[in-house]
Amino acid sequence: MSVASVDPHPCVMLVKTDEDFTQQASLDLQEAGYATAIVTDTNKGLHRVNELQPAMMVLDQALAGDAGLQLCRQIRSSGNRIPILMLTATDSVEARIACLEAGADDYLLKLNCRQTFLEVVRFYLQPPETQSEQLRFGDLSLDLSTRRAFRNGRGIDLTMKEFELLKYLMGHPREVLTREQILENVWGYDFLGESNVIEVYIRYLRLKIEDEGEKRLIQTVRGVGYVLRET
Repeated sequence: MSVASVDPHPCVMLVKTDEDFTQQASLDLQEAGYATAIVTDTNKGLHRVNELQPAMMVLDQALAGDAGLQLCRQIRSSGNRIPILMLTATDSVEARIACLEAGADDYLLKLNCRQTFLEVVRFYLQPPETQSEQLRFGDLSLDLSTRRAFRNGRGIDLTMKEFELLKYLMGHPREVLTREQILENVWGYDFLGESNVIEVYIRYLRLKIEDEGEKRLIQTVRGVGYVLRET
């Protein structure tokens, strides 16, 4: 493993990504003011995350077997909520679902990495809001400082993207939001027309906030988008 770190710059850890991508990404990140850590041994990934406490991690889904997904699961099982960006070779819904099930916050097509990688990193590493404000809708609340949701007293851990999506929906209750509005305001960067990204995140957000059989709050408006309402 090699490390290029200059505190207090946020550190982005690259775990066994493609060599060409790693070299270019490391240079781009350092020019943008970030430190980088490069891990070449997936088996040491969790140890190095705990040791270096990076601000963000990037790993390749297409490692031998499911090593990338397994490392992501291990990090989440340890309770670490570091933003994780997964690189994928395919735009399939199955690949996206696999990333989210493993605990990744987001995924990025390798084909588009050069154009969008830094934008995604900046989006995830922007300073969090410091206010202790809470958004509420019915029995659902969202703490903006801890980025956790609560329903009927049950705490709900969210990935960063799930938090941003729920925050946007709760900030516009009972208002029908188009897919274009959601992409622009939640993702904040060009997603190059990926048509199923919202559905994938809505699905997993619903699973979390309806885990105890609670009434559905995020309603689908066919052909338009989504709305947060009780009926």
